[in-house]
Amino acid sequence: MTKPIPMTAVVTEQNNADQPSSNEAHHADLLISNVTLFDGSGSPANLQDVAVRDDIICAVGQLQHWSATQHMDAKGLALAPGFIDVHTHDDLEILRNPAMLYKLSQGVCTVIVGNCGISASPLAFTDAQHKPIPDPINLLGNKSEFLYHQFSDYVAAFEKAQPAVNLVALVGHTALRAQVMDDLHQTANETQIAAMQALLLSAMQQGAKGLSTGLAYHNANAASFNEVQQLAAVLSPFAGKYTTHLRTEFDGILTALDEAFSVGRHAKVDVIISHLKCAGKANWGRSAQVLEHIVQAQQHQHIGCDCYPYNASSSTLDLRQVTADFDIYITWSDSHPEMAGNNLQDIAKKWNLSLLDAAKKLQPAGAVYHGMDENDVEAIIRFPHSMIGSDGLPCDPHPHPRLWGSFPRILGHYVREQQLLPLAKAIHKMTGLSAQEFAIERRGLIQPGYYADLVLFDPYTIKDNATFSQPKQISTGILQVWVNGKLSYQQQDLSQYPHLVTGQSNAAENTTPVMRQAGRFLKHQYSTTIN
Repeated sequence: MTKPIPMTAVVTEQNNADQPSSNEAHHADLLISNVTLFDGSGSPANLQDVAVRDDIICAVGQLQHWSATQHMDAKGLALAPGFIDVHTHDDLEILRNPAMLYKLSQGVCTVIVGNCGISASPLAFTDAQHKPIPDPINLLGNKSEFLYHQFSDYVAAFEKAQPAVNLVALVGHTALRAQVMDDLHQTANETQIAAMQALLLSAMQQGAKGLSTGLAYHNANAASFNEVQQLAAVLSPFAGKYTTHLRTEFDGILTALDEAFSVGRHAKVDVIISHLKCAGKANWGRSAQVLEHIVQAQQHQHIGCDCYPYNASSSTLDLRQVTADFDIYITWSDSHPEMAGNNLQDIAKKWNLSLLDAAKKLQPAGAVYHGMDENDVEAIIRFPHSMIGSDGLPCDPHPHPRLWGSFPRILGHYVREQQLLPLAKAIHKMTGLSAQEFAIERRGLIQPGYYADLVLFDPYTIKDNATFSQPKQISTGILQVWVNGKLSYQQQDLSQYPHLVTGQSNAAENTTPVMRQAGRFLKHQYSTTIN
């Protein structure tokens, strides 16, 4: 028998007013009984049953009078809505490797791509373009993989690949610039802005969720406020979302936040701050000031944010961030691939160069920056308006562990071990809040009529196993994951949970469950008539 859930997740038994009488026949494809149900709203858990028919949750409550093709007694294990990774760079990886093990094994059922101004569409490079792929678009893949002139081309590629997780897509500002500008180090002129607006409008009409910017990166840093605001204005009739990797996350973060808020106000769109952090040693301890700045702005407009549960970031190797204040770990280098997996300081010493000159010699390259203070990370995780996103980079040969471990790390390390926040609130940050902020319909909650994206996990054993030295490790404690009602992932060793091995109502019919790739492209829905 599974032990009770910790008091941070107060369990109370609750009767369902709509419970069928004993003489009523109700049948489901899947019935999971005796779950400690975290419905995604942030409310305390309840001991309930959940019934699924086709891809829809058809009933929640005390369902002992229901029958099911597949019936499983969870014996008190935790059931939550499928986690939503609001900040990913899975744009091309989801087409290359549609099984998406590194996401399913964390309980992630939906990913949002196109963040930080970089997206796989609308973007295609012609044979005549002999320049290297612009940074940081190179984080997503090779130039030959960018084949999607139209957003609809990307949607078609997703549907052909049939990935295991759902996908929501933003359009990247830097990707738009790369389509219409020869020199990304310049501010776009009015003709170029108009061309980008046309591409963005077409993408929104074809189901894009909104626009992202990565203004800190060199190939977008020259963009003026006018350029960004005119693009964001395209979103307003669609109620699209504007997400931004701020122009700086270092000393000037408050000014960068104000710029993002101004874009939202002028364009009349929601603003979501990507991977909110206080970066750089000089910024350590400023989280209270930064969060208060956001709270004050929220009095006048809608602002959200996401964060990841680590005090190290990862991106391309940025010469402006080279410092001796903290460790910089090289994840890849095109010019010196043999140096991947070493600290920049050690590389510089080996080459008898300064840190900056060594970084220049490694270009183009990727890096992990251990440049945040843990107290700031915890404050941002606790912030009521922060969502959880991994920001993982699947193309890195030696990725940041957040790619494989972010969501179990929240539930295991920060909830169970550190008791930073209640389990129900943590789950809300990766389910209901995420669906609300990104207007993802009928996802993020366990309610009748919602899609059956479900995660069954053990709150006593859930643990991220990915480390900086061994980052590609499957987490422990995510037991089973359903995407759109289909069993899509099961922990390999379920010997401690014999009642979950088959899920069959008849033990004599014991069979190994078949994993299904049931992900869908979740196009943005809007009600306003667009002229």
